[in-house]
Amino acid sequence: MRDYIDETVRRVSFIMGLLKESGARGIVFGNSGGKDSALVGILCKLACENTVGIIMPCGSKRNYGEDMSDALLIAEQYGIETRTVDLGGAYDTIKQAVGEAAGLTEAAAANIAPRLRMTALYAIAASEGALVAGTGNRSERHMGYFTKWGDGAFDFNPIADLTVTEIYEFLEHMGTPGRIIGKPPSAGLIEGQTDESDMGVSYKSIDAYLLQGECPPEDAAVIERYHRASEHKRKPPAAFECKT
Repeated sequence: MRDYIDETVRRVSFIMGLLKESGARGIVFGNSGGKDSALVGILCKLACENTVGIIMPCGSKRNYGEDMSDALLIAEQYGIETRTVDLGGAYDTIKQAVGEAAGLTEAAAANIAPRLRMTALYAIAASEGALVAGTGNRSERHMGYFTKWGDGAFDFNPIADLTVTEIYEFLEHMGTPGRIIGKPPSAGLIEGQTDESDMGVSYKSIDAYLLQGECPPEDAAVIERYHRASEHKRKPPAAFECKT
């Protein structure tokens, strides 16, 4: 297990250094009510008093219920300023407009929401001289379980090297409410959706693969297939360079 006292000190120092280097006056992040955004919010608040968590319900009933309640719980416990930007109307408008030009698949429609959220975060950050904090973890990144130009976009990410197992350990160290830690990980884009049911493999197996280099063979096959298929998400966009 990591030394989470030392981890806290080093990550807070990392964030403070970025703020000083950039001249930014604050931090904004998407407060989804989940484990990752909770830890990011806690670390950012320790590093910068002007940390704002933006709750952005969009296209899912749970966004207005359980997710919002959990986001407010985290904000209250750790003294994080909260604002709400309801993106439901914008989501419906874009989905309808694009649907008139192309046959939207369920996955394509669902990915509109995280891209809208990132648009909102950057608009707020640009208006207030702030940086956008990312909330993705190592396990998700390895699997490519994030939306390109959505939750995969950020100015910095203080938890990018942590697996889901380590996120839970870190949150327990920070005294985070059990209902946040015990909540099944979900992107919250579709009713009843969970990360593990989407991927067909548990985070326990993913983390064992990443941390110990071993897991059941059938799970390893799923993990390796997801990693190969999502390689484009972890690379910068291809750009032609004229070589003279």
